[in-house]
Amino acid sequence: MSGPLSGLLDKRTLRRWERAAARVDSVDASELKALRTRARALSRRVDRVLHVAEGRLALPLAGQAAIRRPMHSDWAWRPELWSGPVKPCGLASVANKTSIGREAKLFHDCALSELSIRQVRNTRAEDIAPYGVRLDVFRFDGSFLSLVVDLPDPGLDGLSRRHLIRLEIRAETEKPLEIFGRLNVRHGPNVEQLVREFSGSTGEFAVEFDLSATRMNAARVERAWLDLIFEGPEMNEIVLRDVTLSRRPRAEI
Repeated sequence: MSGPLSGLLDKRTLRRWERAAARVDSVDASELKALRTRARALSRRVDRVLHVAEGRLALPLAGQAAIRRPMHSDWAWRPELWSGPVKPCGLASVANKTSIGREAKLFHDCALSELSIRQVRNTRAEDIAPYGVRLDVFRFDGSFLSLVVDLPDPGLDGLSRRHLIRLEIRAETEKPLEIFGRLNVRHGPNVEQLVREFSGSTGEFAVEFDLSATRMNAARVERAWLDLIFEGPEMNEIVLRDVTLSRRPRAEI
């Protein structure tokens, strides 16, 4: 990725796309479709490089963004929203089931959406994660508001009923509200759900999900996702400075 030859190839590629951009308004439909396919393929790879590079170079540096791991943890993870820049980085009048980045969606049942979501940069000395997420909620006529994050495949590999999954958040709110974490695990046609309430809404909090309390079939685990549920969010600003998940096997007795 470096050296004279690489630089020469980059310049030729840029010139080729400059020529394509200059004539995109006049090409015929068949050529335009082919050009669009190539542009999309290139865009996906460029976006991936930018996501990782900007995340690692952001302050706090992503490479130094440690995750607190309980002893004997075999997996720990910080979702994309808190580890690197996402597209779109912000949305207003957010509709139900709207995606932000590749891993997260916002769910609500408001008839009229008066809420926004935005990824923000963490810059304070006490911040560990490079990015945070801010929810601004005005009038809220719905019954629920939740931010849903899909767990990656490494978090499901070897998952069993012996595991404890720990969820840690750093949150700030204008006024107190109840925040819940709900872990959902799909195995075959069934979904196991574990719900825990955080002890506050401003500060650092942690809850644990004990999978031994479920009937999960480890051999059929297909998918898992986390719901962060906000009760009574009307006229409030909610900032999640960090969210991390880790898992460890329960001690055998």
